[in-house]
Amino acid sequence: MAERINERGNERLSTPEVSAEHYERVAENYEQKSEAKVESAERQAQKAKHEALEQAISVERGSSEHKKTPSSTTKRRGISKKERDASFHQRMKSVQKDMSTSERAFSKFIHVRPVEKASEVIGSTVARPNAILSGAVVAFVAVLVIYLTAKYFGYPLSGFETIGAFIVGWIIGLLYDFFRVMLTGKK
Repeated sequence: MAERINERGNERLSTPEVSAEHYERVAENYEQKSEAKVESAERQAQKAKHEALEQAISVERGSSEHKKTPSSTTKRRGISKKERDASFHQRMKSVQKDMSTSERAFSKFIHVRPVEKASEVIGSTVARPNAILSGAVVAFVAVLVIYLTAKYFGYPLSGFETIGAFIVGWIIGLLYDFFRVMLTGKK
């Protein structure tokens, strides 16, 4: 053992002399412990994987047994038209309770079957969004040009210019929708 003087200089401390062999033994000990930890972690991972597989198999067996029960072998049937109509009428009555008298009357008129069907047909054919938008844009631009031209040359306007320009733009919008659907196949 070697003696060392501490910082204050008055006490003597004895420290053991450590050989290189001692350092090697300590290093080997740490290596063995770290290898054991790695092996332990690998064993735990394998064990967890095995347990997960067992659980998956048991769940799969349980679901296959569940499929074999007689109540689940019957096919799920869709909602019938009668049930759908009854649900619709029930919902309409509950919503119309909160409306004023005039709103309720308008709602009843709008939701009569022939009016609904006519509205759907018109909305899917004549009143297309692109047709209305293009009609409005063409009407604005054309009427602006016609008005400025008529004002410059001194011609009077008849009032049909806006309607005519809207119809032309609306037809352009319908043609655009038609050709877009023909080319892409998407509505």
